[in-house]
Amino acid sequence: MVRRRLLSLLALTLATICWSSQASGLRAADAIPPRLGDQEFWTLIGRVSEPNGSFRSDNLLSNELQFQYVIGDLTRTAKTGRAYLGVGPEQNFTYIAALRPSIAFIVDVRRGNLDLHLLYKALFELSADRAEFVSLLFSKPRPPALTARSTARELFDAYSTVPASDRLHTETMARVRDRLFTTHRFELSEDDLQGIDYVFRAFLMFGPDIRYSPFGLTGATVQPTYAALMAATDERGQALGFLATEDRFAFVKDLQTRNLIVPVVGNFAGPRAIAGVAAYLKQRSGTVSAFYLSNVEEYLRRDGLWQDFCANVSALPLDATSTFIRSVRAASGDAMDGLRSELGPMAEISNCR
Repeated sequence: MVRRRLLSLLALTLATICWSSQASGLRAADAIPPRLGDQEFWTLIGRVSEPNGSFRSDNLLSNELQFQYVIGDLTRTAKTGRAYLGVGPEQNFTYIAALRPSIAFIVDVRRGNLDLHLLYKALFELSADRAEFVSLLFSKPRPPALTARSTARELFDAYSTVPASDRLHTETMARVRDRLFTTHRFELSEDDLQGIDYVFRAFLMFGPDIRYSPFGLTGATVQPTYAALMAATDERGQALGFLATEDRFAFVKDLQTRNLIVPVVGNFAGPRAIAGVAAYLKQRSGTVSAFYLSNVEEYLRRDGLWQDFCANVSALPLDATSTFIRSVRAASGDAMDGLRSELGPMAEISNCR
């Protein structure tokens, strides 16, 4: 009898250990919530953001024509379903569409970039498909011939002959405000509203020909248009941009709808932004899949902030597959835009190399 009780107790203990292990595994796998509530999203932005900073240009879109070239290697190295970090405007959506993260943080020193991403958030949510998204972004009525199978190049070719509509722009701006204020109840400041209006008007004024520095501000010498960036491919000629297919667009739209693309104001070497993201992910057993840096490292070294940047990145939850996506200066004639993308292990930052 005693032996039988001992065996029963042992079986119960083993079952409990097994269940606990499985539950722990589920908690780890499901640590990043499937959706952030509106207040949770807005509170998280405020908690980890730093004061507004400045840069020499508005960076309303990328100036890196070849940034898709690393996507093949990236998807073979970095893991899907994890956390993505990035900087800057729309190129992040292409990396997000490729990596399929569970959550993404876009960290930029300028609050104007946060305003840009709030505009994008609203437009993604308001758009049923890619053609409607382009229509709303550039305030151009939708051409009739576009289908779900249209390529990004066909998409932008179709819009190239469509004049912008002030009426559509005004209607869309009202819908954007309603989406952010009424649907989500975000506590936008007047400065944020002016920032959103500023970038949206730039897309109206310049259309798909808009460039990195549309108002003549300083920036890269070669600046591809929005249409050129969306029609770009990787080195094998594959179109991998977030507007290349409905599936890629839909994945980004879904993350936006679930409040899982979080724009943050902060310096990579600052005291709160990266550290706050690190704390958030660690509390939820998250791991960073990839961190798109553009060429921010140049400025961190120049400004004597490299050690602070290293310390911030070292605080992030990483493993051997966590990957930096860098934009580096190409040798003369090697790249059309003067920058080329390369990958590097994030673990190297612990040695501050």
